[in-house]
Amino acid sequence: MAYQTINPATGDLIKTYADISDQDLEAALVNAHKAFETDWRRRPVAERAKVISAAAAILRRKSEEYAHYLTLEMGKLINEARAEIGLSADILDYYARKAESYLKPRTLPESRGAELHIEPVGVLLGIEPWNFPYYQIARVAGPQLMVGNVLLLKHAENVPQSALAFARLFEEAGAPAGVYTNIFASIQQIGRIIEDPRVRGVTVTGSERAGAAVAERAGRNLKKSVMELGGSDPLIVLKDAPMESTLDSA
Repeated sequence: MAYQTINPATGDLIKTYADISDQDLEAALVNAHKAFETDWRRRPVAERAKVISAAAAILRRKSEEYAHYLTLEMGKLINEARAEIGLSADILDYYARKAESYLKPRTLPESRGAELHIEPVGVLLGIEPWNFPYYQIARVAGPQLMVGNVLLLKHAENVPQSALAFARLFEEAGAPAGVYTNIFASIQQIGRIIEDPRVRGVTVTGSERAGAAVAERAGRNLKKSVMELGGSDPLIVLKDAPMESTLDSA
């Protein structure tokens, strides 16, 4: 599986990245599991929030750098790239601000004396697509890191520099090693990760075929899974629509 930056405007190959070795993948799993068990899950929510808020601030401060990767790798117009960065930062900030209240134990009126507690489950695997390289990560990383889970992230093969940039983001924000790990993994390696007992769940955004393969493997190993599959963007134009502005918007 080739992780490559190919300029979509010219077709020129800019850079190629090697798949992660089995040895380095095992090290990533060890570090992620250790970070969850000994550090991240044990931190107060407010401490986790400081890291996630710092990541959002860095994303905004380095907006031009991060926008460059989107335009370079998947051809997003620069203003749209900047907008995605703003949205991604807003998502991280939202969960940093709201998580403490969301995670407070709640009484269940229908069951006298019962309380609902939300607890982290462990190492999660995220498999994300190329169309929104930062947003697709932020919407997973924001809530999952705030609840105390840790994340292994396998991004699309054509946005490796964007993937690495987001990994640097959390490192610069002060996340301990193993809390967020980018992996340039092969399909075979992804299968082994899903089956690994240290990994407790997987989420994927992609095709129905990819989702079916991941869900089947997750189900066989009794792993939690979240799938977003087969999306489309229909544009319906009604008869009374102002045609000129509609075409501009489309």
